[in-house]
Amino acid sequence: MPTPMSFSYDTNLRYLPMVYLLPEDIISKYPTLRKIPRWVREVVYDENMLEVVESEQFLDEIMDAVSALTFPHFGFRGWKEHYTGYCPVWKLSYSLPIWARVLNDEIQWDLQAMFFIPIDSPIPFFNSDYIVDLMSRVVKRAIDEENWQPILDVIKEMPCDEDFVYSEKNKSWVRSDFERRWYHTRSKKVKTISLDECLEDDEHGVFYVEDKSAHYEDNVIVKDFTQRFMARLSDKDLMILELRYMGFTYKEIAERLGYTNHSGVIKRITAIRKEFENYENARQ
Repeated sequence: MPTPMSFSYDTNLRYLPMVYLLPEDIISKYPTLRKIPRWVREVVYDENMLEVVESEQFLDEIMDAVSALTFPHFGFRGWKEHYTGYCPVWKLSYSLPIWARVLNDEIQWDLQAMFFIPIDSPIPFFNSDYIVDLMSRVVKRAIDEENWQPILDVIKEMPCDEDFVYSEKNKSWVRSDFERRWYHTRSKKVKTISLDECLEDDEHGVFYVEDKSAHYEDNVIVKDFTQRFMARLSDKDLMILELRYMGFTYKEIAERLGYTNHSGVIKRITAIRKEFENYENARQ
């Protein structure tokens, strides 16, 4: 039986098992990953191959490839290419150390396990359906273990402009749907108002954006209703909304306002949303 090899934890070699899980159609898109032999010993005992594995190109490509496998299982519409690096789910999908750890917890698949594969047997390409099912389980496990679900629910319910890729020539349907839902639809009866639609009002220190397509009288009603609700909020909550509208991320808002971490900001936004819904229901 072969003897497992010891290696430093901070080496890119710890991500080598994830390379061998990539379906053939995915790995073919990445020139550096395609260079990796299907025999693990040809990598760890070859200085040239070790140099390839420790390169920035290797790290960038394996992060991107694993992200393509994990992103679809978070339950968000479209593909990761529709979202920017500011989107929290995009960032989670690129969190390679987390996926390496959870994957090993799920199927005991790490570098040491590679050495128990017969020396004369190359590591075969896995069935694509199996990998899809496996990554679905891995993402679900990570969500449960890290307690991400409340955060994911808030992100899904309250998306922001900064989360989506923008292109004048080729606007994705995901971004178009976001803009339609949050910026271009408004009931004349003012049944829903997105807090992220609001701009700062210099006179009252509240937020409002005028819908040019709506009737003037309806605009007055909407503005008055929004201002009366905003007057109920604390200065800190108003600042959170203003910074969020200006494009600051949850982490940046937390740092500016003195929160321990970004989850505190998310909780306040959720509380504001709930208070707004209660206020809206009370007036009907």
